[in-house]
Amino acid sequence: METGHRHRAIFRATRMVGPLVRALWSTTRKSISSSSASSSYLKPFLHARAAGISRSFSVATATAAANAAAPGGALDPSRLRNVAVIAHVDHGKTTLMDRLLRQCGAEIPHERALDSNQLEKERGITIASKITSISWKENELNMVDTPGHADFGGEVERVVGMVEGAILVVDAGEGPLAQTKFVLAKALRYGLRPILLLNKVDRPSVSEERCDEVESLVFDLFANLGASEEQLDFPVLYASAKEGWASSTFTKNPPDDTKNMSKLLDAIVKYVPPPTANLDEPFQMLVSMMAKDDYVGRILTGRITSGVVRINDRVHGLHSTDSGVVKVEDGKVVKLRKNRGMISYDVDCAGAGDIISMAGLKSPSIGHTVANVEVMTALPTVELDPPTISMTFGVNDSPLAGLDGSQLTGGKIGDRLLAEAETNLAINVIPGLAESYEVQGRGELQLGILLENMRRESFELSVSPPKVMYKFEKGVKLEPIEEVTIEVNEEHVGVVMEALSHRRAEVTDMGPVPGNFGRSRMTLTCPSRGLVGYRSVFSSDTRGTGFMHRAFMAYEKYRGPLGNVRKGVLVSCARGTTTAYALMSLEPRGTLFVSPGVEAYDGMIVGEHSRDTDLDVNPVRNKELNNIRSAGKDENVKLSPPRRMTLEEAIGYVASDELIEVTPHNIRLRKRYLDANKRKTMSKRPKE
Repeated sequence: METGHRHRAIFRATRMVGPLVRALWSTTRKSISSSSASSSYLKPFLHARAAGISRSFSVATATAAANAAAPGGALDPSRLRNVAVIAHVDHGKTTLMDRLLRQCGAEIPHERALDSNQLEKERGITIASKITSISWKENELNMVDTPGHADFGGEVERVVGMVEGAILVVDAGEGPLAQTKFVLAKALRYGLRPILLLNKVDRPSVSEERCDEVESLVFDLFANLGASEEQLDFPVLYASAKEGWASSTFTKNPPDDTKNMSKLLDAIVKYVPPPTANLDEPFQMLVSMMAKDDYVGRILTGRITSGVVRINDRVHGLHSTDSGVVKVEDGKVVKLRKNRGMISYDVDCAGAGDIISMAGLKSPSIGHTVANVEVMTALPTVELDPPTISMTFGVNDSPLAGLDGSQLTGGKIGDRLLAEAETNLAINVIPGLAESYEVQGRGELQLGILLENMRRESFELSVSPPKVMYKFEKGVKLEPIEEVTIEVNEEHVGVVMEALSHRRAEVTDMGPVPGNFGRSRMTLTCPSRGLVGYRSVFSSDTRGTGFMHRAFMAYEKYRGPLGNVRKGVLVSCARGTTTAYALMSLEPRGTLFVSPGVEAYDGMIVGEHSRDTDLDVNPVRNKELNNIRSAGKDENVKLSPPRRMTLEEAIGYVASDELIEVTPHNIRLRKRYLDANKRKTMSKRPKE
């Protein structure tokens, strides 16, 4: 009987697909004349739909899409669910999104498909939030994938206001860590009731007792963050995103017929409330994300708070200021677009509660309100945590400037930085003196990603070392404090504790790692300035076996000056090409950063000194030649490989009197003042 019902349901759904494909094809033909890019996006969507009819989960997708195209245009808000996937770094968010997309019929070109940025693919991390939608049992699920690193916390903060629910992914082996606390605090502040998903339960070290222990730790975390009674009653699911299944009870190998993500999708529909929205009110939308397109200009993305928006509607941008609401720009909607799976397609209208992208306005940015022309009320904006460090970006004035890049002037650097600040609210740009710009952000990784993107766009610039953003309240100096979670082998605990004591860290908790014999986990609080540049030192101290996670905690009283955390440097005193003969005599002095055949100049840093003082050296010296032959006089030069620094390592390494020279092909360290006599004069001045 049940089989017969299923066959009849599939037959009815198959009959519905024919008109759907014809309707989509006619829409595609209409849009070809206005946007060839849109038609190229829709073709794979149509082919995927036609090819996927035989799969049972495509029936649900097709049915929901048919309902979405019903007369009246906008989706019924009661069938919408807006959900963010939040977690600590490497706990499995993007892999989970892959499995959810595949479960609902989307074509996944490769693993971690939503990490589409080139840097995201190279580094294996999520940098920017991504929005897509899937259909499940006649419901439209708008899913938001968020970054896990603390440096990209602004991406989490600006999207939690768009959603009504969240999936909190926690590694069942590691448990809740520093960033778990950060993202959970943001979700609870907006009144969300997260669904707890314990991921990676298929690992051999994860047992049911361990899952119960992690669940208790998460419950304590909820309680410490001030969760309400309803939020404390969170549903719990167990999953292996890598294997592609979720379960409501603990298991390591579910039956084949339940080895999918149905339980999680059902939990989203059941526990995440639909948006409270009214289609009859005037249109209003808060802009949460922004992008630029070469054809349609600025694309604004956000959740529609009320009303319905259609193509060619007259709208305006509003911005709330201290003096009142200011109108930013008048215009009309020229394009509406939604993401479904891995493709983007145009729609004619969208209603309250839905997440939509629109084009037509040139001036509004993130935090502004887009509304019908009769509306003059701006929606409340998202409050972001303050930046904790700042760096100064300026024109590259070294002797080798202009050899690699094409974007060299201060004006072009400023335009690029201001454009970045428009799309990324976690970055502030303040123009300074002499074509320099102070860039404020959350950490060296975030600013390193910005610098790496500028390198690839052929920019050349000089960058100062990061400075911590202090606060003064009632005459007391406050500094940003971060919570640090460290997991190391027991033999490395001593060296790590000693290094962090020089950086003014204080231990709050320490104990063995459950299920890992010989491993210890420490929780510390440490000033942000003490952690700058420590990650590379930590990797060396632990021989690459340690894990360190950090997240901003609060501003606290200044903890005093740091201990000696870095040695002196070897500074070139001549310009030319480095030679193996010269470097051979410099190797006993310390660690070299350059190899033979590299261009050097006065004031360029070529290595780290073995002592605490700087040393001027000549790395371009050649062997003097004469006309006397002698057997065995020439030495066989053997040099150790130089220490190659990444951009993030260089940012954490440089001292206050040094700069980083960033070009498309090279990263060089240099002194702020290239002349040795000027350096001696400036070193006698009192420090700030």
